[in-house]
Amino acid sequence: MTSIISIKDLSKTYAGGFQALKHVTLDIRRGEIFALLGPNGAGKTTLISIVCGIVNATSGSVTVDGGDIARDYRRVRSMIGLVPQELTTDAFETVFNAVSFSRGLFGRAPNPAYVEKVLKALSLWDKKDNRIMTLSGGMKRRLLIAKALAHEPTILFLDEPTAGVDVELRKDMWQVVRDLRSTGVTIILTTHYIEEAEEMADRVGVIAKGELIVVEEKAELMRKLGKKQLVLHLNAPLQAVPAELAAHALELSPDGRELTFTYDTQAGRTGITALLGDMRTAGVGFADLNTIQSSLEDIFVDLVRSTK
Repeated sequence: MTSIISIKDLSKTYAGGFQALKHVTLDIRRGEIFALLGPNGAGKTTLISIVCGIVNATSGSVTVDGGDIARDYRRVRSMIGLVPQELTTDAFETVFNAVSFSRGLFGRAPNPAYVEKVLKALSLWDKKDNRIMTLSGGMKRRLLIAKALAHEPTILFLDEPTAGVDVELRKDMWQVVRDLRSTGVTIILTTHYIEEAEEMADRVGVIAKGELIVVEEKAELMRKLGKKQLVLHLNAPLQAVPAELAAHALELSPDGRELTFTYDTQAGRTGITALLGDMRTAGVGFADLNTIQSSLEDIFVDLVRSTK
């Protein structure tokens, strides 16, 4: 798959000396959903702002569909839609006029039918004549997406798009994202709801302290870094892990009724057979067992913790 955004050795140091980005290199593939995860202050918004031409980089380069973001700004920027974190809107304007105005900012001819289509897709059509000040927080968030889509961009940045949005609205908005991807729109999102990235993204990047720690296919990332655990529910509680089982690095639950064994899913031998044999030898019986696979959130937390 070809790249539509190419970021090379990108760094940003602000006037006060804070280095927000440190030599970031990243390619975004055409038509994918890419999730950029990281704690607050990691550099996510700075990276997005540079690609969108809002902030100037200290060094490095960004090209979008072959055009340099600095030298070919007008063409490149017209390809990009941005949904920012902040709910900044003209409170006294109507919904329909606000979206139509955003379209005009990029030199697009008026197209009421397209604006109607966008508003209906975002369940805003019945609010088209309402002043923005009368909308709920969730509706204002939808309006930001509508404004970002007004000029028919081929790339859409979503910076914490579901912050403050209720569960029902969030599901609707993610359906819109799926529909956009199906039409060929490339989507880059940041989110604190890691389960959304786990469900939606094709690839995941993790950024911390201005550095890109890892970029990987979501499924491959979970395969490589995910842990699998075998939880054994014991017949009788233990006070401590028996010495005969010490080599297996087991965790005993506080009530002594469960033993947890963590193993590598990629290893040729998981060690489960040896564990069960040693348990028989030690006279430790179990009534039931189940396995637990690490989630993307577990992997994210472990990756970020490793940078501290």
